[in-house]
Amino acid sequence: MNKKEEAVKLIKTKIKKETFLTYKEIAQITGYHPKYILKLKKEVLDGTVSFVHGNTNRVPANIMSEEERHKIIELYKKSNVSIRKFCKFYNSRSYSCIYNLLRKEGLLKSVK
Repeated sequence: MNKKEEAVKLIKTKIKKETFLTYKEIAQITGYHPKYILKLKKEVLDGTVSFVHGNTNRVPANIMSEEERHKIIELYKKSNVSIRKFCKFYNSRSYSCIYNLLRKEGLLKSVK
């Protein structure tokens, strides 16, 4: 049972007056903030509690296309500059994004 399920169970027992726990104590038990416990209580009363995140199985909005991946790889293969200068030149993606792509492709020397 994860934290949210446990919190909902405790809130339901509190609503049914089967326990003497306060909402603050429920928050301490589950590790949530007391305001979030009150928000969960409202969701329990409305019947809108969801245990699955809303963005599950969605494609990220800023995902790099395969075409852009190949473009970055080919440009870096043709260049003689450092990864930092290449990232400043490309300027459309973050340093970490480009670095991770090039490292995954084996184009960067590993530092030990």
